[in-house]
Amino acid sequence: MIRVQGEDFDAGAEIARFTSGRTDIGAVASFLGLVRDERSPGSPGLVAMTLEHYPGMTERQLSDIEAEARRRWPIEDCLIIHRHGRLRPGERIVLVLTASSHRAAALESCAFLIDWLKTRAPFWKREETEAGERWVEAKSLDDTAAERWNDGVAERWNDG
Repeated sequence: MIRVQGEDFDAGAEIARFTSGRTDIGAVASFLGLVRDERSPGSPGLVAMTLEHYPGMTERQLSDIEAEARRRWPIEDCLIIHRHGRLRPGERIVLVLTASSHRAAALESCAFLIDWLKTRAPFWKREETEAGERWVEAKSLDDTAAERWNDGVAERWNDG
């Protein structure tokens, strides 16, 4: 399930709903992303971050990313919640949950989803700092993290 929304969410309530009545899963992996203030000494602090997206296109791309995770791992269920709009430091921005019979599959698929969401989901970030506003550029570290999934590391789950 994929939700792109402006309103906040309760991670604990989402996990409880996600696992309620499930006896077919042995593992749930989660990632909760928060808006952080990466202030370094002498630099302006983050006041807020605004995430923009194209409705429809964003959901389609997130669905494609989820489908790729399901192709690579034996996932029984998946939940992706991504917020948009103006968010302040400390606020929740993204929640990814994956469920599988196997803990390794749940953990790996969750990591994959976060790495690909970070680099392939069509969101644009604008930061408001004490010194003004700026668009956030893509980071090469994020690209490197996403590229690790291009080497077939998860193919072992689908070999028979």
